[in-house]
Amino acid sequence: MEDCQSIIEEIYNVVKGDNKGDVASYIPELSTIDVNKFGVCLRTTEGKQFAYGDFKTSFSIQSIAKVLSLSLAYSILGEQIFRRVGVEPSGAAFNSLSQLETENGIPRNPLINSGAIVICDILCSALKNPKRELLEFIRSIANSKTIAYCPKIATSEKETGFRNYALINYLKSFGNIENDVDTVIELYFHLCSIKMNCVELSIAFGYLSNKGIQATTDKRILPESGTKRINAIMNLCGFYDEAGEFAYKVGLPGKSGVGGGIAAILPENYSVAIWSPKLNEKGNSYRGMKFLELFTSETQDTIF
Repeated sequence: MEDCQSIIEEIYNVVKGDNKGDVASYIPELSTIDVNKFGVCLRTTEGKQFAYGDFKTSFSIQSIAKVLSLSLAYSILGEQIFRRVGVEPSGAAFNSLSQLETENGIPRNPLINSGAIVICDILCSALKNPKRELLEFIRSIANSKTIAYCPKIATSEKETGFRNYALINYLKSFGNIENDVDTVIELYFHLCSIKMNCVELSIAFGYLSNKGIQATTDKRILPESGTKRINAIMNLCGFYDEAGEFAYKVGLPGKSGVGGGIAAILPENYSVAIWSPKLNEKGNSYRGMKFLELFTSETQDTIF
């Protein structure tokens, strides 16, 4: 990885001028983002950091946070969580209601909205103060005490989240929500509002590239088997209806968010975070996808 910094800078400058797409304006607060922002940070399992651009600017990580809530739930309950949520690609929209009907209220995977809502319900049952304890967990794995929920984004999510309200009530009708609907959906909206920068996000995903061990502290976050499972779910389900395309072009497990972020890992090597707000037609960062495609093509390092 000696020339990693120069490779990152070269690819960054190639991709920077190709800023296609649109921001996720259906969440009003996200429509105010500076669309020219673009940051990258890569952290190796040995603790080396390579970064460029707007890598210190915080942004709403949105659905990327679903990997972190899933990790916390798995660290508490292990395989039990998969009695209530599956591990298959959805093949449908991330907020699909029809799939829940045909599959009796069991979401296809934990990274679509319905699955992440079930994970939030699991956390509400397992934790005394789920909102606080989830944030504490994310701060600890990211080695940052300043990470926080964004009240404006959480409110924006709540005011426009009609489909998510429909999903949680539909899940409740099948008996797959144990707690008060308002309590669970409040946690879900706050989960999606978390703001981090590329450095924090790359550190936070480090345990997934390091067999479940956080590189900055040597603390075990997940067992090796759990790390393998979550990485497999990211590889199959991490990019909405573009997971196959991402695996084909990039070849890394990862997760995107409609705030324009992408976090990805190469097992036993590195974790990388990219942020560029404009999204392609599938809801993934246009420049983020392009950067990672060119990066893994240049380095020839993928899981395949």
